[in-house]
Amino acid sequence: MRHEKSPVLPVTPGPGAGVRGAIAGNLRRTRLARGHSVRELAELTGVSKALISQIERGVANPTIEVLTRLAGALELTFAELTRTHLLEPEVIRRGEGATEMAGDTTVRSLFAAADRRRFELAEGDLPPMTRSAKSAHGRGSIEHAYVVAGQVSVETEAWAVRLGEGDAVRFAAELDHVYVTGEAGCRVLTLISFSED
Repeated sequence: MRHEKSPVLPVTPGPGAGVRGAIAGNLRRTRLARGHSVRELAELTGVSKALISQIERGVANPTIEVLTRLAGALELTFAELTRTHLLEPEVIRRGEGATEMAGDTTVRSLFAAADRRRFELAEGDLPPMTRSAKSAHGRGSIEHAYVVAGQVSVETEAWAVRLGEGDAVRFAAELDHVYVTGEAGCRVLTLISFSED
């Protein structure tokens, strides 16, 4: 039950771009969505076209004042302009991830968040041949899923990832996504974290 336009992605090591890359992508994406050329944005903000172009290419180190003017002209908060987005899912396969011993217990670290977020933790039992309802959790939300038993595909319009027992994935949950089982059911833990801003 895979969409033709949903390629199965390989395992990715994690979010690629840092804050500079996030600002570059957010600025360009929002500027284009608002229908502004670089010249028009320069006129609105008093920031030079050359600097805006350099920021969008990720080669400039703009001041907070410049970023604040750009965010204001594009009707973004400073946090929205600088937020790092998960552009592709981050997958940790069974047996991967840092492990450490705490007494007789082995703990495998899956994902950690550097920012403060509220979250919801849930356990789901999906029967065989099930396609969940589409869900999205709002701007800036991140979903984590860990397969306790069985197999499941997590799918969006842009990508699909097949997970087995012991696999985990983290992805941007602001767009519609579904969980799809095959001939066997699946038990999955999900944690959805929400941005505080």
